Amino acid sequence: MSLDPNAPRFRVRPPANWVNDPNGPFRWRDRYHLFYQHNPNAPVHADIHWGHASSPDLARWEHHPIALTPTPGGPDEAGCWSGCVVDDGGVPTAVYTGIDRHHTGLGAICLARAADPDNPALTEWTPSPTPVVAGPPSGLDVVMFRDPFVFRHAGRRWALVGAGHADGTPSVLLYDCDDLADWRFAGVLLDGNDPVAVDAFGDKAVGWECPQLFGTPGGEWVLVVSLWDGDPVSTGYLTGSLSVVGDGDLRFAPRTGGPLDHGRDFYAPAVLQEPERALMWGWSWESREPAEVERAGWAGVLTAPRVVDVHPDGALRVVPAPELDALRAARPFVTAPGAGTRLPDAYDLTVTARAVTTVRLGEALTLRLDPAEGTLTVRSAARPAPVEVRTPPGGELTVRVLVDGSLYEVFAGDRAMVTERIHRWPGEAPELSVEGSEATVTAWGLTPPALN
Repeated sequence: MSLDPNAPRFRVRPPANWVNDPNGPFRWRDRYHLFYQHNPNAPVHADIHWGHASSPDLARWEHHPIALTPTPGGPDEAGCWSGCVVDDGGVPTAVYTGIDRHHTGLGAICLARAADPDNPALTEWTPSPTPVVAGPPSGLDVVMFRDPFVFRHAGRRWALVGAGHADGTPSVLLYDCDDLADWRFAGVLLDGNDPVAVDAFGDKAVGWECPQLFGTPGGEWVLVVSLWDGDPVSTGYLTGSLSVVGDGDLRFAPRTGGPLDHGRDFYAPAVLQEPERALMWGWSWESREPAEVERAGWAGVLTAPRVVDVHPDGALRVVPAPELDALRAARPFVTAPGAGTRLPDAYDLTVTARAVTTVRLGEALTLRLDPAEGTLTVRSAARPAPVEVRTPPGGELTVRVLVDGSLYEVFAGDRAMVTERIHRWPGEAPELSVEGSEATVTAWGLTPPALN
């Protein structure tokens, strides 16, 4: 990895060149596997492969050889785009978007199977020569079709595919794929005309990318989509119920929703459904100019894993995965208030305010906490306007900030998250500043645990 102070060292990214969407988070033989869109030859979005890393504990990651490579003359010859990984009869199987040389926004749904399921590293994959779905269903005037996500419900296996229609309406398409080799179109699960979706997202998307649908321990279901208007825009969520209707198809009935991440630099999240929780990773893109990216030789990073659940009012509950605490140094380098302390390149900071408090992380980020009003205002050096997020008003407000090089991940309690990329100038030495007499600040440097 580069010694560039802006380069994250504790989050998943390839040693060099391009990364975008996380793909196929999957647990196999007591290891977590995380795949991602990757150009191995340049820090630009082109020639997309699937990169691959795995971890025993979500804190220590090991890079593996590229998992999926475009096949000359095959349905993925112009790129192996986003998808998921599932257990198909004891064989880990990637379900992904194949892009051919005639790509116009319409992908094909392709499969690739682990060549040796007994190998816990899953380092070799065998793609199928033909897609299981060659393109979108007829009669819907679909002009964007990609990003399959496979899940189980009511004893069967189903898949979502992100879509956009010629009239500018985004949607999520539903397939019955209990047999992964035989897919049946089961209708439109939801589209942008749904009144709850309109209220949550507005009309700022012509396509919904990377749909993810998962259940929570409380029985609620969450649909996550990435809002596409010709370029990536932002992400949103809807919470509601999932039921079997008619001849056995599914219906998702949303009750509320909103922005998934309030920052500028978070997109295309992927979810791993575990028995007792759901884990989410996102892609954080670059906020710097292409010439700077080319000089650096790398672009993009995946976020820290986040545990996602639902509050009783339908709002998302999002917190960093508890396994990330293993990255903290043995002792904190700040205990309240810590003003004037030099900030390292990577750290984990928590501030609990009982009155209005302002925390400055060098020139990069300023946080204003107002527990009585239930507001967190985030000012980023990389954007002109501040972002305000709301939490339930009360006697105190706790905010946690994970910093890794240029990646800043802010969690306002368990109610809102703000992801920003902020690059440091050469020679910059950021210091912590705290204004407010009723605040507790604790910060740990991050240390890389050794792989066993």
